[in-house]
Formats: sequence, C-alpha cells, structure tokens
Amino acid sequence: MSLALTGILGIIILLAVLFFLGTPVGFAMAIVGFAGFCHVVSFKAGLYMAGSELWSTFSKYGLTVIPLFIFMGQLSFYSGVNEKLYNAAYMWVGRIRGGIAMATIFACAAFAAICGSNAATAATMTTVALPQMKKFKYNPKLSTGAIACGSTLGVVIPPSVVLIVIGLSTEQSIAKLFYGGIGAGILLTLFLLGTVFIICKQHPDWGPVGPSSSLREKLKSLSGAFEMVVLFLMMMAGLYFGFFTPTEAGAAGSMLALLITIIQKRLSIKGFTAAVTDTLQISCMVIMIIAGALIFGRFLAVTRIPFDIAQWVIALPIPNWGIMGVIFLIYVIGGAIMDALALLLITLPIFFPVARELGYDPIWFGVSITVITTLGAVTPPVGATTYVVGGMAKDIPLEKVFRGVTYFLPAYILCIIILMLFPEIITWLPNYVRY
Repeated sequence: MSLALTGILGIIILLAVLFFLGTPVGFAMAIVGFAGFCHVVSFKAGLYMAGSELWSTFSKYGLTVIPLFIFMGQLSFYSGVNEKLYNAAYMWVGRIRGGIAMATIFACAAFAAICGSNAATAATMTTVALPQMKKFKYNPKLSTGAIACGSTLGVVIPPSVVLIVIGLSTEQSIAKLFYGGIGAGILLTLFLLGTVFIICKQHPDWGPVGPSSSLREKLKSLSGAFEMVVLFLMMMAGLYFGFFTPTEAGAAGSMLALLITIIQKRLSIKGFTAAVTDTLQISCMVIMIIAGALIFGRFLAVTRIPFDIAQWVIALPIPNWGIMGVIFLIYVIGGAIMDALALLLITLPIFFPVARELGYDPIWFGVSITVITTLGAVTPPVGATTYVVGGMAKDIPLEKVFRGVTYFLPAYILCIIILMLFPEIITWLPNYVRY
C-alpha cells in the first residue's frame, strides 16, 4: 500500500468510524495517528515519536495560558456576570423589534470577550436569554438561532483559546492574534445583528417589541457590566503597551477576576470549586485534542499528504485569491464534520505555509480561518454549539434549532468575503502591538 493511500485510509477511519462511534476527538486522532505511524515506520519509532512530541510540546511555558484564560472565564460565569451583561444589553436595545435577540447577541459578544468558549457562552445565554424571549413570544427559530450563532463569537473575540492554540502552533504573536480578532469579532457581531433586523423586517411577529426603559435605567444597567469591561480593557492595554506577555495576561486576568468576585461577594465557595473543576475538565479536553492532533499530524507528515495537498493547491491555475478561496472552502467543509480546534491543528501544518507562500499576512490568515471554522460550531453534523442550545432548550426540537441557525449562515459568508477584500480590518490593530 502506498504512503498516500495509507494516509487517506487513516483519515477515513478517523472521520467515518471513530468520530461517528462517539470516540472523543483527541483520543481518536491519537489512536489513528499512532497506529498509522507505527505501520508506516515501526512500532519503536512510533513510541519515540509520541513521547518526544508530547514532551516537547507540553513542556512549553506558553501553554499555561490556556487554563489561565479558561479559569478567568469560569470565575466570571459563576459570579453571575452573564446576567449583568445581558441586562445591560437588554435595557439599551430591548425596545427595538427583535431587540431581545439583538441584546442576546450583544451579551454573547461581551461574555465571549471574557470567556473565550463557545460552549460556555451558549450554555450561559440559553439559561439567561431564552426564558426572556419565550416570555415575549419570540419565534423559537429566531431565539435559538441568535443564541447559537452569537455564542460562536467566543472563539473570535479575545481572549480566545483557539487563537492561543493557533499562535502556539504557528509561532505567531498571540497578542497580535488577539488584536486581530477584535476587528473580525466586531464585524461578525454587526452582521449577526443585521441578520436579526432583516428577519424581523420579513417576519415582524418573530421578534415582538419589548418594554421601553428610561435613560436612567439604561445608564444604571451599565454599572453592572463595568467591572468586566475594565477587566477586558486592562488585559488588552497590558498586551498593547507590553506590560505583560499573553501568558502573564492570563494570570493577571484570572487574579483580577478573582478579586472582583471577592469584592462584590458574588462568588460562593461552591461556585469557586465549580469554576476550578470546570477549568480542569475543559483544559484537559483542549490539551488532549492538541496531543491527539500532534500525533495524527506526524502520521500525515510521513505519508506526505500535507505536502502533496499544498503543492496541488499552489499549482492550481487560478489567482492567489482563488487559491485562498479553495482553502477557505476546505475549512468550511471540514468545520462541518469535525471539531474546529482539531481541524485547525490538523490543517495548519498544511495550509499555513501555503498562505505565507502566497504572500498573505499570517495574522490575517490565523484570524480569518478562526471565523470560518466557527461555521462548524453551528452546522451539522457536528454543530457542537447548536447541540448545547438544543440540549438545554428541551421543549424546542433540535431540527428547529438548526433551521434557526441557517438564517444566520449568510452573515458568516459575507463576513469572510469582507475580510478577504479588506484585510486591514484584521491587520491594522496588530501593527501597533509590541508582542
């Protein structure tokens, strides 16, 4: 059997067998990668590869940034900041038709900025926002679609675990990726809000007008979100002026979040214990995915499939933007059939060198593919974020949740097109960052 055929067989086993059997993504990639490497080279070489790759990767100090930012987000979640952010957004836009759905997207964006997790944002906003939209008789497709798609902002708006992993994998500045994510995150947020506006223009009964709020009530609501805005701005300012590195920013953010919750007396011992437990579980899951992707990536490397694909893409008789469009299409399809983080870790060694060879800015490429793979978080068959919303909204059929998501898909596609036409949206801020 040829090397290429061996690699293709490994990919088929990974996607068509292990994933659909429910094997955790990290373990599935590690099993196929290790077995495939042993088959191509030798069992002894496979053991050495697995040990050396894992040690060289997980002994890096920079990897500690992942649990630190996750811990910061969990502290904010268990201190009830989600309700504050939602109430503030609701006070300002709830009077507009579809305003509660818009408030939910605003709240998702704000919570994503301090959480960085799709699943956590989806669970939070489903708990807080869905009952309100049911109360005001919002159409279930609009309400669940807004929550599921708004929650994907968690991996675009910094601090984002996905952007951290991209930075570590490609040896790019995490701080610059964070600042690039701000422009892309704002753009995607605006397109999602615009989608709600258009839906409510076409179907006025889907998003009834909510009660009005006085200016005093609106201004008062901002105090509830003030602490978290300060937390976000202090981290980004520290990175911008070079006061600390991204890893140190995670530690500083976690400490500041802990101090805020202590001062406000909103975090119980039970809540703190839950935050620590969830941080450990999520961090272990992310690290296991990284480990599995490393082993699987080494297997693909010895089969030369990444190099063959890269050469095929570069040799396409189309302009550079067309080649980038093909790469983005591969990410859209891949994001719909497997975990976004796993997809990025597998494909970055293939397409990142291609993007640089074509002359594209590495920060722009890293942020752009993050936006693209968020599609996979809401589209079947994986659609992890949609499943979270559907699982918590027990009285709404999952099929209706997915139908609601489809109304928002053009917003992602339009966002990607704009980012390709105007890369400065991503690259402008990172040019001023020191790290």
